[in-house]
Amino acid sequence: MSEPTPVTSPAGVTPAAPDARRRWIVFGGLALLVVVADQISKLWVDAGFAQAWAHGAVSGLAAPTPVIGDFVRIAKSYNSGGLFGLIPASAPILALASIVVIVLLVYTHARAGLGGSMLTTIALGLLLGGALGNLVDRIRLGTVIDWVDMGIGDLRWFTWNIADAAISLSIVALVLASLLPARPDPAEAGR
Repeated sequence: MSEPTPVTSPAGVTPAAPDARRRWIVFGGLALLVVVADQISKLWVDAGFAQAWAHGAVSGLAAPTPVIGDFVRIAKSYNSGGLFGLIPASAPILALASIVVIVLLVYTHARAGLGGSMLTTIALGLLLGGALGNLVDRIRLGTVIDWVDMGIGDLRWFTWNIADAAISLSIVALVLASLLPARPDPAEAGR
């Protein structure tokens, strides 16, 4: 028995093509949204706030600006390392690593195609946007601007930015996507 011919629309497009196109739009659109929000927020913070934190003791720094009391504050700092200040003074190395990660993310999304879930597409878009946002800083400034400071009293989390938040959310989404049961492809179910 021969394989059935895929159903096409009058325009000759198979039903999978609109879904693939939609996933690329979500992937790229979400990445672009993260980069734009990240860069606008960093430009605003860099222009309007004095440096509040530095790695190591530096005198004459400004106090953080409260947003939600002491719980959320704007505390501008320049991070020459990686996420959470890891590997300080490594912006050029991390910029090269970011470029490799960006290429791998686009390749992974292309390979996943329709086999991955929309949650995976969203996670990869967030991850791409976060990587691009911090890469722009590393290329433009040689460092990354971090500015969100959260905590209670002296118990503070690492200072972060929108790109870091997107990266962290993408990791949570990728873990969720890996734990959720795979839904069968409707095209495969009929065979």
